Amino acid sequence: MSSSRTTTAPAPERSETIASHGYPQDLHRGVGSFASFAAGFSFVSILTTVFQLFGLGFSFGGAAFFWAWPVVFAGQLLVALNFAQLAAWWPISGAIFQWSSRLAGSVVGWFTGWTMIIGQILTVAVAAVAVQAVLPAIWSGFQIVGGPTADSAPLSPTGAANAVLLGCIMLVITTTVNIVSVRLMARVTSIGVLIEIVGVVVLVVALFLLPERSPSVVFTDEGRAPGGAYLWVWLASALMAAYVMVGFDSAGELSEETHSPRRTTPKTIIRALTVSGLGGALLIVAALVAAPSLTDGSLVSGGLAGLVETRLGGVLGRLLLCCVAVAVFACTLAVQTSGSRMVYSMARERALPFSDFLSRVSPRTGTPIGTSIVVGAGAAIALLVNIGQSALFTALSSLCIAMLYLAYLGVTVPLLVRRIQGWTRDKEAGVDEDGKPLFSMGRWAIPVNIVAVVFQVLMVVNLAWPRAAIYDLTGHSWWLQWSAPLFIGATLAVGAAYYATTHRSHSELRTVATTAQIPTVQGAEAA
Repeated sequence: MSSSRTTTAPAPERSETIASHGYPQDLHRGVGSFASFAAGFSFVSILTTVFQLFGLGFSFGGAAFFWAWPVVFAGQLLVALNFAQLAAWWPISGAIFQWSSRLAGSVVGWFTGWTMIIGQILTVAVAAVAVQAVLPAIWSGFQIVGGPTADSAPLSPTGAANAVLLGCIMLVITTTVNIVSVRLMARVTSIGVLIEIVGVVVLVVALFLLPERSPSVVFTDEGRAPGGAYLWVWLASALMAAYVMVGFDSAGELSEETHSPRRTTPKTIIRALTVSGLGGALLIVAALVAAPSLTDGSLVSGGLAGLVETRLGGVLGRLLLCCVAVAVFACTLAVQTSGSRMVYSMARERALPFSDFLSRVSPRTGTPIGTSIVVGAGAAIALLVNIGQSALFTALSSLCIAMLYLAYLGVTVPLLVRRIQGWTRDKEAGVDEDGKPLFSMGRWAIPVNIVAVVFQVLMVVNLAWPRAAIYDLTGHSWWLQWSAPLFIGATLAVGAAYYATTHRSHSELRTVATTAQIPTVQGAEAA
């Protein structure tokens, strides 16, 4: 690389413009390095998701369900490495849509973005109802449906109905924060992440100090549901890990609002997943070590919230559960923010209905108010139509993650094709805002990309597999059991009908791959 590329960084005011991609700087840049990390970490949110689905994973695979965690982490890390490189090349809001459009063209990009939007809306809904796994354990008064004495277990009828109510209240609050300003969102998310990290450390240490058995229990299937070949129930238990370790790309969604995004975003994408992977693994092992019993059903019915309250007592246990509640709020906020930016990015290309409204950015707050409202309302609708469905947690969790993995494939598959074609070589020569080489995997790029694609395909099949124990707890409704493939098919069919009817052509899209360039010379605009 010539010295002119490395010795002089672009001027700060030029390095933070997206004019090189044809967009005005409508969104306000108020996201720093830690806030960027917080966006991805909050989406993953191990306190939210591990607390929410620990009982489910354990009920299928027993103690050995832990091993689904490192397997999913390894696979998702490969995906994150690819996303980090793309975030350095194209730091634009609506990252998944933007990357896919550049790599595969307008049609693939549109369907990838459409799938991602639906998946994110469902994920917002699932994150919001996670409060049911925590708040009633803190204070019985939060169990509004049926009263304080009613069954608050998330999989019970009263617990599921109460989850919808609490989740809708949560969505009103997060929507309000999202439309006020990006700086407020960033501050709230950052504070939530700090509290969550402290909570994870204290919880892990406290549980390890109260051992009932050794960590070697993870090499047994103690506590698993009886019957069936273990491989199949272990694959079902992987739903928990698969649900937790997504959303690390959220830092990419906020690229237009992040300072020095080419330098910052790739690091925060990888860091968010890595920290989450390590913390989640320790939390799972600590819970298995400290649980009073692995066979009496308490871990399934009460989950981690019941374990924390039992083992750590009323005061410390409730304080830690308050940390979990804060993490749930930050997670819901981060997921909603990410989803709103995806909608905004597609709307400003006039690729969605009511694009004029959805692409409007408030000059006062610097936020796309309409998209925040639409994503919040969509999540609320997803909850309300599931009133009375005891499989609310398991079905929505598996479905939303299957949608996200499918959307991720809309990026990693075209990227692999482009790598094999040699199209990406010129992109490798880019520089960040400091004039340093962009993040790159070098000669490992193609092998990493191949394994990432294989992993994602297998996970989509595993997540969408029509298991009655996931999608239909009553066992009486075939359409519920097959709801994942049916819903995915319906989503793609509706998208295809809209695309064909409106004759949307993105050939003029400002993100077209053949014209998008990465700065490689002194003075080039870098974002």
